[in-house]
Amino acid sequence: MASKITIRALMQIDRLQPKFAAYNGATVQGSVPLAGDTVLIGEFAPGNGVFTLIDKALKASAVEATSQLVEREFGFFILRSTSNAEVSAARDAILSELGASMESRIKPQLESTQIITSVEPYQAQLINKWRKGALLVPGQTLGIVECSPAAYISVAANEAEKAAHIDIVEVRAVGRFGRLFISGGEDDVKTAIAAASKAIEAMDGQSA
Repeated sequence: MASKITIRALMQIDRLQPKFAAYNGATVQGSVPLAGDTVLIGEFAPGNGVFTLIDKALKASAVEATSQLVEREFGFFILRSTSNAEVSAARDAILSELGASMESRIKPQLESTQIITSVEPYQAQLINKWRKGALLVPGQTLGIVECSPAAYISVAANEAEKAAHIDIVEVRAVGRFGRLFISGGEDDVKTAIAAASKAIEAMDGQSA
């Protein structure tokens, strides 16, 4: 069964940024990641394959399980540790189980970016109804990044926070498309969107 699993996305993110770490802490099912941690994030098809892969990773390293879920099409997970080496060991165990390498993953595509200045109050409130991160304040600038496969949006979120003083409103890393919503001043949002886009485009892999 494991040999038939396709790696849609697999990434190791070190130096988890404070706001992105806090967002994850508020939304994950298991061990809470903290600022400075390293995380391994994966998306696989078929979705049920994620259970075997997580089992192999946990047995091969001292990482902790943060998220593990199967949605309609894909399986998704996040593993965390304070140690880069332990996360690397978990990653290598997964790749070994699949007989694959990091080059086997799908290369992400940047689908779109949007920058909306001086967000109108009613639109801000609509977004605030479903956001899980910071409140979007009317009058702020809203930035949106969309990519596929969805899990790669996590890299975009972390790099956006590294690049500028922004707030993370929502990160949707599961499903067909990944979407990042950030807010702040116009210049900061533009800088963050550029960094997020660059991070997605820099990832290697195979064409979908």
